[in-house]
Amino acid sequence: MSRPDVKAFFDEATFTVTFVVTDPGSTACAIVDSVLDFDYASGRTDTRSADAVIAYVQENALEVAWILETHVHADHLSAAPYLQERVGGKIGIGDRIKVVQDTFGKIFNEGTEFQRDGSQFDRLFVEGDRFQVGALQGRVLHTPGHTPACLTYVIEDAAFVGDTLFMPDYGTARCDFPGGSAEVLYDSIQKILSLPDETRIFVAHDYKAPGREEFAWETTVAEEKSRNIHIGGGTSKEDFVKMRTARDATLDMPKLIIPSLQVNMRAGQMPPPEDDGKTYLKIPVNGI
Repeated sequence: MSRPDVKAFFDEATFTVTFVVTDPGSTACAIVDSVLDFDYASGRTDTRSADAVIAYVQENALEVAWILETHVHADHLSAAPYLQERVGGKIGIGDRIKVVQDTFGKIFNEGTEFQRDGSQFDRLFVEGDRFQVGALQGRVLHTPGHTPACLTYVIEDAAFVGDTLFMPDYGTARCDFPGGSAEVLYDSIQKILSLPDETRIFVAHDYKAPGREEFAWETTVAEEKSRNIHIGGGTSKEDFVKMRTARDATLDMPKLIIPSLQVNMRAGQMPPPEDDGKTYLKIPVNGI
């Protein structure tokens, strides 16, 4: 099995990790879970995080095959269209994006011009789909629970799990967003943990668990199975659901959930300008 080269870009403002996954035998690469910087107080965007990824791609003369989203993120805006315009690549996400678009299209009272068929994306993946990054073989696992559209991208010996799992000392994803389910998440995690023990796992976020001094985003299936504080050591489904439900009830909403959902369900595009030529984001009062 080939071993992809993986370069991580950590955005401490949102605790998000963007990965550039490169075929060591060619110049082909994929970008996973990009970040468009956004200041909520001013409503201003910035591209410094995406520009760092672009600089890496260009400095290494890489060719972007894919810009992959593990799900519709609720804690940061995607930079996928900005990246695509500058370095190319097809934007991919799970086929269940249509469920997410329908749910949040209603919550944000989007008009009929907002398409709920996933057509904003270049490729909608389903369980078992395969794709190439140069000579690297990629395959898709549907791993819902955090959201209905969550995917894990397995590229040779590396699995990009999005928010489904975190580092072993931090645990697992919340399940209290619309369409989330602790029962479903448990089953999805078992699917990931059935991969070979040596499979490298790359998580989309890290919040530096108490007692750990450095941020981290790479672990293995074996480490998750044995040490994950929420699911490791053979935790039963009943115990996991009880823990996850109680924990989720104590969590605040992500601070960027309102802009993130409106942008990310559009594949990183802003809502269309209004008649004054400006773009606006809605706040559904008591809506989420």
